[in-house]
Amino acid sequence: MTNATNYIETISKELNLTVAQVSATTKLISEGATVPFIARYRKEATGMLDEVAVTNIRDRMQQLVELDQRRDAILKSLDERNLLTDELRSSILKAETLSKLEDLYLPYRPKRRTRATIAREAGLEPLATKLFDQGSFDVFEAAKEFINPEKEITDTDKALAGARDIIAEWVSEDATAREQTRQLYRSKALVRCRVLSGKEEEGQKYRDYFDWTEPLSKVPSHRLLAMRRGETEGILILRIHPEEEEATQRLERDFVQNNSPAGEQVRTAVNDAYKRLLGPSIETEMRLESKKLADEQAITVFAENLRELLLASPLGERAVLAIDPGYRTGCKTVALSAQGKLLHHDVIYLTASERERMDAVRKVMVLIKEFKLQAIAIGNGTASRETEQFFKQLQLPKTIPIVMVNESGASVYSASAAAREEFADYDLTVRGAVSIGRRLMDPLAELVKIDPKSIGVGQYQHDVDQNALRHSLDDVVLSCVNKVGVEVNTASRQLLSYVSGLGPQLAENIVKHRDENGPFKSRAELKKVARLGPKAFEQSAGFLRIRDAKNPLDASSVHPERYDVVKAMAGDLKCTVNDLMKDPMLRQQIRLEQYQTEDVGMPTLTDIMQELAKPGRDPRSQFEAVEFQDGIEKPEDLKPGMKLPGIVTNVTAFGAFVDVGVHQDGLVHISHLSDQFVKDPADVVKVAQKVNVTVLEVDLARKRIALSMKSNPELGSTSRSSRPSDRKPQGRETAPPRPKQNQAIGNDWFSQALSKAEKHQKR
Repeated sequence: MTNATNYIETISKELNLTVAQVSATTKLISEGATVPFIARYRKEATGMLDEVAVTNIRDRMQQLVELDQRRDAILKSLDERNLLTDELRSSILKAETLSKLEDLYLPYRPKRRTRATIAREAGLEPLATKLFDQGSFDVFEAAKEFINPEKEITDTDKALAGARDIIAEWVSEDATAREQTRQLYRSKALVRCRVLSGKEEEGQKYRDYFDWTEPLSKVPSHRLLAMRRGETEGILILRIHPEEEEATQRLERDFVQNNSPAGEQVRTAVNDAYKRLLGPSIETEMRLESKKLADEQAITVFAENLRELLLASPLGERAVLAIDPGYRTGCKTVALSAQGKLLHHDVIYLTASERERMDAVRKVMVLIKEFKLQAIAIGNGTASRETEQFFKQLQLPKTIPIVMVNESGASVYSASAAAREEFADYDLTVRGAVSIGRRLMDPLAELVKIDPKSIGVGQYQHDVDQNALRHSLDDVVLSCVNKVGVEVNTASRQLLSYVSGLGPQLAENIVKHRDENGPFKSRAELKKVARLGPKAFEQSAGFLRIRDAKNPLDASSVHPERYDVVKAMAGDLKCTVNDLMKDPMLRQQIRLEQYQTEDVGMPTLTDIMQELAKPGRDPRSQFEAVEFQDGIEKPEDLKPGMKLPGIVTNVTAFGAFVDVGVHQDGLVHISHLSDQFVKDPADVVKVAQKVNVTVLEVDLARKRIALSMKSNPELGSTSRSSRPSDRKPQGRETAPPRPKQNQAIGNDWFSQALSKAEKHQKR
């Protein structure tokens, strides 16, 4: 059988899928199909596999390919050095994991000179072999034959020591011994963490780990990553190993045959092998293995948070006044059209002199009227609650919502190449305010311009494997963009680059073609874009939308390859496609089985009918603004027992962080997420979810806020697990103290300012 056939059968068994499903999926992937395309438009071929299943097949296939590449490299190395026996070849070909493969190769791997190497060079291997057989003989008499002053073997003790070094290496490199020791570590190893002497004061944020021990098999990913970070920063010492006595006893049972003098020499060598060679080697493996597992769990958390954030409810195409709040430097204010175009920018001062505050009211009222603004977006950073209060007291119509927007990553975008390209003539502050406004209008379209690591969700994202993280997050962004669909005539280059089958270069070519030739009037016109060939069109067309196109299907997720099916349906009912989309009574007359073919089955026909009913429907939920409680603007305002509205900003393995409007997120520990037991916080809460919480405890000195989502929480009952190193770093700027006259803005002052603003507008 070929490798490909072996791969398919292996994956089929591991993922509990049919061989046909795996075979069809791998064939599509090998032909260049993307995961979203396969899951959405090739359901008949894959047997209705979703994106998760398709991704698992793709990733497992890659792992098996890499395993075989390593296997081939090992076989080649052994063959070139004339070390490859039939038995060894057979064992290598049967190895199912990388660790087993490396164990088999270890004795033959080119290595630096070791103590065993030096002993072999001194001619001590025959003595080692004799000792290892553990027969009945005088070991010292046997050792005398190997005394060789020229090789620095001057007495029997040195001869025996050298022989034991060789035996220790044999034990350490024995594949069975390594696997058994590896399993012992996995089941019984302890993670032991200590503080480095003299680092107690410097490492206070890690003080819970100054003397910490727990089983490796039970340590949560966030805790392991926290300890590893402390080790990297030179604060902690981290070790992973089981009880030494149990490990050595297991090895002795395997290698020590009796209590003869030779057997005692082997026992000594076995103990040395574990302490000096095998133990440290397996500990290194366990550090890498546990780190990989912790990375995978952290990346999964990050990916799910990112998905929820990207698919957060959009306000939609409404003209927005966006504000990046500030104290000393004022609030950067921009007016955006319903399509996100920058119309005007200015700076207003809300906490300075009365004259400047009155000028701010006038400017805002003029902007709202002149640009017919329909919503207010306020970044949730420094001075955000004061800015929100300012706008609330303007008593704007209820049709103009005032929305707090998570501004994490806005500053990263403002300094990015994408922002410089779009707003070359504007400074960073204007770009940041634009990003805040656009993020309210369409979170997905704006957030794809920012490195996902800078968005503010996730857990230890800078500590995990960066390649694995990037790979996973790219998958999430690709999935979300294609799930929602992209309006090709308004989408940015960055957004288009995530459409199935495109990428940065084709996205740039689409934007260039659009700029030079005007808006696309149909999907078919995409074929005129430079380098956008048949394959790219097949992969991307179904995810691209063209509003107001002549063919109404161009605004839907019906793929162009299935337009003929819809036309046939309309023709049979003697109506137009447009009539079919508008009239549910007509659609009820369709008998789907009439349109089944070898390529078009019921899954595709069912999808088509759903799309005809709601063409181009946005799968994201309807927008709903969160209003924080008035009068609660800073941590000092919080008191235990307060019940407050909030919004989830991050979900981790140990709980969820919630913004209650005080510039510092509070932690709802996993034990306080529900009245019921919670195993995984993601089962209960999602990023951007609106929640109601109770304040349990406020620690101003340590900048910690403990919250609960239980119906009747016991105040002060915070969990021990919410340790500083578990918590999300707080990066928000601390508000400077304000003069007393600026702490509140009276209604009388607002009335005067509004009156002046209205007079200015009438002029």
